[in-house]
Amino acid sequence: MKIQLYNTKTRTKETFEPLDPSHVKMYVCGPTVYDRAHLGNARPVLVFDMLNRLLRHSYPKVTYVRNFTDVDDRINETALNRKQAGAAGTLEELIAERSNETIGWYHADMDALGAMRPDAEPRATGYIAEMIAFIEALIADGHAYAAEGHALFAVESYAEYGKLSGRSVEDMIAGARVEVAPYKRNPMDFVLWKPSDDDLPGWDSPWGRGRPGWHIECSAMAHALLGKSFDIHGGGNDLMFPHHENEIAQSRCAGHDFAQVWMHNEMLQVEGKKMSKSLGNFFTVRDLLEQGVPGEVIRLVMLSTHYRKPMDWTEKKRAEAEKTLRKWYDIAGDVEAGPLDPRFLEAISDDLNTAGALTIMHELAAQNAGPELRTAMQFFGVMSESVPEWVTDAQADLSAFEALLGAARATAMETKDFAEVDRLKSALIAAGVEVRMSKAGVDLVAGPDFDAAKLEGLG
Repeated sequence: MKIQLYNTKTRTKETFEPLDPSHVKMYVCGPTVYDRAHLGNARPVLVFDMLNRLLRHSYPKVTYVRNFTDVDDRINETALNRKQAGAAGTLEELIAERSNETIGWYHADMDALGAMRPDAEPRATGYIAEMIAFIEALIADGHAYAAEGHALFAVESYAEYGKLSGRSVEDMIAGARVEVAPYKRNPMDFVLWKPSDDDLPGWDSPWGRGRPGWHIECSAMAHALLGKSFDIHGGGNDLMFPHHENEIAQSRCAGHDFAQVWMHNEMLQVEGKKMSKSLGNFFTVRDLLEQGVPGEVIRLVMLSTHYRKPMDWTEKKRAEAEKTLRKWYDIAGDVEAGPLDPRFLEAISDDLNTAGALTIMHELAAQNAGPELRTAMQFFGVMSESVPEWVTDAQADLSAFEALLGAARATAMETKDFAEVDRLKSALIAAGVEVRMSKAGVDLVAGPDFDAAKLEGLG
């Protein structure tokens, strides 16, 4: 089955043709590890996790690289504060300690969302030598220059600058907040290397002690791990300019074909508004997990919207997703996996149409097709090997009430007095239980607002 992907570079949906069908390569911009990952940070992780799963289903070998940016002023600030507070170790050691801490958090949170670990997770600090060599080559070829301890990329040396984002250099100068500095030949020239003082981490270079700029990091790591050309480069659309635009410019000027397909996910909102601390709607993945929202539920909500559309996290969507997963686990949780429904694969292959794939999964559930549903849920990343506790706990709590309501219903069928059935049913619904009654019997499903305490004494 052919895979169709929307290429930001050409602004069209194209049939994916890998450079080497025996080995597909993908690079995705990862996090700057200075704190907990907020919910918006999780969207590209889940989007490209789905693409990674699709590629691995379709090709014999995939190399997926996602970096960690561990050279950052916010990381430096935390480490410096710790040092000033008396923490043992050099500033570099404290920075590494902070990075290790936040990377550990990131892994734990993304693992909880069912995201597969990439094949390689390079840290910027591990590729400083490659970055310096990259910059030296750009300077030697006239695409960059040194000035006052800095190395800067000369934007005018790359004629196609702005093509990815669809902007002209003049428009970018007029609309962007560019750093105006006397050592720049052009306001749009961007930093490849900058000096470090004694209170900042630094490495020796031909331009003095300093540290790399953000953009050169990804170009150097992608080249080191994937070569001069690779298939897919992904990230959030907030990275399209300037980060990805700058990556393309410096990599192409270094003689690299770089990425063939560029993919960008849209941003996340909360209850229809941009997530921000000022609006009081800012929260991390860990916040949700600690509130008892299962990782599978977060993943299902996040993937219910196509990646190229804004994703709106709402409490209603969370409740519906939890209810859906409880139902699906009830159907597919204890069966053997079956064949993958071709309609499901067709939807995912159509530019990661996860919403379309969910429609197929709802149809499979309606048909009680447990084996096929289980396989689709596994592909989607919302089916654990065993039924998770948040599902089984609720199911176990309700078995006695199913028997109670079933007995009351049987009595009512004989006496024609349904008062007790209505009383029990009302109490169950008030406790957040979905009541299903059919000829086959009584089925109770705990909803997302299930409160076991409300059922105490019911009998």
